[in-house]
Formats: sequence, C-alpha cells, structure tokens
Amino acid sequence: MKEVELELINRLGLHARAASKVVQTASRFDSQVWLSHRGKRVNAKSIMGVLLLAAPCGSRLTLEVDGSDENEAAEAIAGLVADRFGEGE
Repeated sequence: MKEVELELINRLGLHARAASKVVQTASRFDSQVWLSHRGKRVNAKSIMGVLLLAAPCGSRLTLEVDGSDENEAAEAIAGLVADRFGEGE
C-alpha cells in the first residue's frame, strides 16, 4: 500500500471539474484508490465521494493506493494535483 500527502494548490480546490479529473485518473488503474480529508475517507473512483470531501484551496489530502499498479496510480494523481488539475491557477 502506498500513502501520499497532497496539498490542493489550485485556486478553487476540489471543485466539480477537478473532482472529475481525479475520478477519471483513478479509474484508469486496477488498484483501489482512496482520498481522505478531515476524517472523511472516500473511494477516489466515485465522483460523489470525491465531491463530498468539499476540500478548498490549501487543504491537505491523504491519498491511499493499494494494488498491482499502486505506484503508477499514486504518481498520476499526485501529478494531477501538483499541476493544479491543468487549470493554471
């Protein structure tokens, strides 16, 4: 199992478009992918779950990935967050 701490640095935080990109990215992998924020742990392949986190800019998330491609999945999602979900803000 791989665990990574992430910080949301994009201006709008984990809004609908960003959440959709997380779900699309997580769904490409066979591993189980979970995100946690303020005591809530959700399946990162579920749009409703990711949206329920309601994480604003500056939030710290815990990414947990478990499976055969966990390293690749963790890198892809961490890269997406670091790239501000491609929003440039």
